[in-house]
Amino acid sequence: MGRVIGEDALAAERDEARRAGRTVVFTNGCFDLLHEGHAAYLAEARALGDFLIVAVNTDRSVERLKGPGRPIVPEADRAALVAALAAVDRVVLFDEDTPQRLIARLLPDVLVKGGDYHPSQVVGAPEVEAAGGRVVIVPLLEGRSTSGLISLILKRFGGPPPSPGEPISR
Repeated sequence: MGRVIGEDALAAERDEARRAGRTVVFTNGCFDLLHEGHAAYLAEARALGDFLIVAVNTDRSVERLKGPGRPIVPEADRAALVAALAAVDRVVLFDEDTPQRLIARLLPDVLVKGGDYHPSQVVGAPEVEAAGGRVVIVPLLEGRSTSGLISLILKRFGGPPPSPGEPISR
């Protein structure tokens, strides 16, 4: 079985992991232009348990969240790249703006978000905590971001960098 799987198969694997006494960790993101910060973040998330699930936004979801021109890398490629990281056990795509429904279905033992979030902002936190799980905020690797990479590419290879919040045209 591949590491990028559907939601139903993932739910079955989550149940098996629970029966085996494994600690299931969940995080999510767009993961457009995978970089060192992503790898470090996912390694830290994996260190919090035995089985790391990463939910990756679909292309439609990323465009709704980030604006026209995003994502740069198509969802199948983004999912495959995240799945190729040693820290990651399974990847699932989700089309909603948030993974709320998926988190409520899977109820991981540990829900992880990056340091740019406050625990009160973490989608799915109430459900996870009510089920006995915990929410962990992992510090971000300073100076590493997709928007920073986009700005650097534009600066080096033509065109002014976008203003904060400005959509990137394709």
